[in-house]
Amino acid sequence: MAHKLVIVESPAKARTIGGYLGQGYVVESSIGHIRDLPQSAADTPAKIKDKPWGRLAVDVDNGFAPFYVVPRDKKSHISKLKTLLKDADELYLATDEDREGEAIAWHLLDELKPKNIPVKRMVFHEITKAAIQAAADNPRELDMDLVEAQETRRILDRLYGYEVSPVLWKKISSGLSAGRVQSVATRLVVDREQERMDFKVASYWDIDGTFDAGSSSDQRMFPARLWTVDGSRVASGSNFGPDGLLKTPGTGTEVVHLDRTRAEALVAALAETTYGVRSVESRPYRRSPYAPFRTTTLQQEASRKLGMSASVTMSVAQRLYENGFITYMRTDSTSLSETAVTAARRQVQELYGGEYLPDAPRVYASKVKNAQEAHEAIRPAGDSFRTPAQTGLTGDQFRLYELIWMRTVASQMKDAVGQSVTIRLGGAAASGEDVVFSASGRVITFHGFLKAYVEGTDSADQSSDDAETRLPNVSEGDAVTAASLRAQGHETKPPARYTEATLIKELEDREIGRPSTYASIIGTILNRGYVYKKGTALVPAWIAFSVVRLLKEHFPRQIDYDFTAQMERALDEIAGGRSTRQNELGEFYFGSDRHPGLKALVDGLGDIDARDLATYLIGGEESGVQLRVGKYGPYLEGPGDDGTPLAVRANVPDDLPPDELTLDKAKELLANPAGEEVRLGRHPETGLEVVAKNGRFGPYVTELLPEDAPKSAKARTGSLFKSMSLDTVTLDDAVKLLTLPRVVGAGEDGEEITAQNGRYGPYLKKGTDSRSLTTEDQLLTITLDEALRIYAQPKQRGRAAAAAPLKELGKDPVSGNPIVIKNGRFGEYVTDGEYNATLRRDDSVEAMTLERAAELLAEKRAKGPAKKTAKRGAKKAPAKKTTKKATAKKATKKA
Repeated sequence: MAHKLVIVESPAKARTIGGYLGQGYVVESSIGHIRDLPQSAADTPAKIKDKPWGRLAVDVDNGFAPFYVVPRDKKSHISKLKTLLKDADELYLATDEDREGEAIAWHLLDELKPKNIPVKRMVFHEITKAAIQAAADNPRELDMDLVEAQETRRILDRLYGYEVSPVLWKKISSGLSAGRVQSVATRLVVDREQERMDFKVASYWDIDGTFDAGSSSDQRMFPARLWTVDGSRVASGSNFGPDGLLKTPGTGTEVVHLDRTRAEALVAALAETTYGVRSVESRPYRRSPYAPFRTTTLQQEASRKLGMSASVTMSVAQRLYENGFITYMRTDSTSLSETAVTAARRQVQELYGGEYLPDAPRVYASKVKNAQEAHEAIRPAGDSFRTPAQTGLTGDQFRLYELIWMRTVASQMKDAVGQSVTIRLGGAAASGEDVVFSASGRVITFHGFLKAYVEGTDSADQSSDDAETRLPNVSEGDAVTAASLRAQGHETKPPARYTEATLIKELEDREIGRPSTYASIIGTILNRGYVYKKGTALVPAWIAFSVVRLLKEHFPRQIDYDFTAQMERALDEIAGGRSTRQNELGEFYFGSDRHPGLKALVDGLGDIDARDLATYLIGGEESGVQLRVGKYGPYLEGPGDDGTPLAVRANVPDDLPPDELTLDKAKELLANPAGEEVRLGRHPETGLEVVAKNGRFGPYVTELLPEDAPKSAKARTGSLFKSMSLDTVTLDDAVKLLTLPRVVGAGEDGEEITAQNGRYGPYLKKGTDSRSLTTEDQLLTITLDEALRIYAQPKQRGRAAAAAPLKELGKDPVSGNPIVIKNGRFGEYVTDGEYNATLRRDDSVEAMTLERAAELLAEKRAKGPAKKTAKRGAKKAPAKKTTKKATAKKATKKA
């Protein structure tokens, strides 16, 4: 029966949209991208492997033509889509309206090759019945400029990654990767850590006072801080540079830098001083609402207020969008449609009253360059907004929806207004100095939008927008007294490490990357081990320092902040039809008269000193201490007791941030280095010397074999228990450890039972039957009777009882079985007992919902049972090279 075939990206969207379109439509998902450049040598067809460009799968000498393949796990799904297309009389490509969605639509068109039926591009920014029906009634043609821009981005990333990553493998370590944006993001984190390492702590003092305005004032006591001494400003934190040192003053900007001695002396000299109000400055305070969310501001605020990572935020937002609760969540626009403004203003009137509603709707123009104003900001979906309580949502989806809803409603409310007041108090010290104290306050007389929403802050030192400080009502010339004065010491602080929120803000401010890519960029640098988290702070690993050093020295332009932003603008030029793929890729890869291209840089690398790249001096050359980034992690080398250079080695703890590896800390680690022996004495039975060492896998004890021992002889070793340390281990402890594995006795069947310490803790072993022990001490004390009682118990699955599910989600709508999240050999997965589906890169246990889990299982069922591997020698159909885009243009004109 003829039907209209609508193709979207995900099964969840397909189900929702199918319900809105009704009869006559068949809605199916592409399950994401249906083809891409080959991801491995196994995916690369034989017909291009021997081409000069076969490894890249991009013909760099022929207009940078890409060679696409359909992944093996998508071929059956493509067949399904082609079958549905045979009975269709129209094809609607309804993928997302951004560049990525446009490219997916084109790939579908190019792969399905519909004949003799109209092809229409259907776009929408929210999944509501009205929006979907309007999109079906008003299709457009495929935008080939957007496709070209996305294709250029994909090829750029391929060229960068495939040409630069092998350099990292050869010169630093295997398994590393370089990326056009990920490497620059890593550089930002490394550069910030280097600033912290170079930072010099300085101290400065000021005086805090509590003053009494007298009984005639409505608020007698108020705080103030020393402002000037003899007309010169007292140095505060803002007078010190990012290096921690006092800035060089300019004309008229001299400051007085108080130390402890002078500050305390001044407090003593002010003991009998009476102060007069020298000035009272009052000015209106006004704060306008925050613009509605776009992708980056949503990620930043969800991090601040909800503690969500960027990837969790986008995963939760994706579910909200697909289920019709919010508009499209990948946008750089802050504009709202007329219907959205009307809905927001209606809720302001209903929830807060007319006094909070401005006379005219607020309009927000995006400050982001090249923002696509046709898109909307992220807001609740529909012509009328559901309050959070009306949605029926729970957990992370409820919290994120509430955040979006509050921000959208607040954006259409009146300004917050009030008064800001600054009071200056002056007096003369007994020592002759003229001092001025300053007090600042703020009173909000009408909270306006702050009644609905207050933005979070990135630092505990920042005050929130609704914070108030009340000061007494005093006038110039009034006398006040000091109730207390205290000299207060401070130290300059190094620049704060980036968090996910602040790194996203920095990337956006520098115009690096796109909002839709930030979550995956941060995920990549975390997963690659370039960066790790300490609390919410992003800390670079030492391997990241080596990677960034190599790129700065040999690929300076490719890791330059401005150049990366310039490439983003070049993509915008292509999207706007003002440039072409060949122009931008040609200059990037082959270079120009002004700059060498990537190919010339890779081909002309010459010799790179790998050791130099991996070596960092700690405390300067005179210290004789250096850090090396090795195959198994960072380690220190320092001079021996006799002065021999680099004679002592010590491992660096994985969780020690680079800026905390001071010379003193390095010497402390070198004092107990890996490989250094602590002699404990001679074994009472063998007579061999027993020593304790600190090894790669922790401290251990071992016997020293004589020089004439046969080569086949192996020294007995034993790892220290967790309760032991190199400083406290004794010869008696070592003798006991060297008995492990210990024979406990024989079971009833005569098979030997041994007590052993393994990677996952202490256990008993009888043949192939292993049983866990509770503590390491049991290895030395457990008796045969106790061991037999353990073996008399039913064997648990694996080493222990089956692990409890990580999360229970509810019943699967198809099978009716309960869905749970488990941890498996290849990571977390969802299962209903019949099918297992691994969580995707953007999924997380915290953000996983029943809907998303059911979607993953539905995709797994759609693929059917795993097919048997084809016999060797069976002929494979060659992957198709992309057809020219002129075909796509013709096809869309049929609409």
